Amino acid sequence: MNSDNPKITRDDIKAKLNEIQGEATSAVEDAKTTIIGVAVVVGVVVVVGVYLLGRRGGRRRSTIIELRRN
Repeated sequence: MNSDNPKITRDDIKAKLNEIQGEATSAVEDAKTTIIGVAVVVGVVVVVGVYLLGRRGGRRRSTIIELRRN
């Protein structure tokens, strides 16, 4: 260790950790908005897909009754 380097104080460590935490927090907030947007889009696609598949299945299984008068 050189005598030219000043000692690292507790305040120096706190300041560096707060800096790192601030960067991580902003990155998490940015990612959170993106993930929420993607989750909403995926949810809507799944709901529409299930609706369309159920509608198709209902049409396929429907009974057709034909009434004739003589």
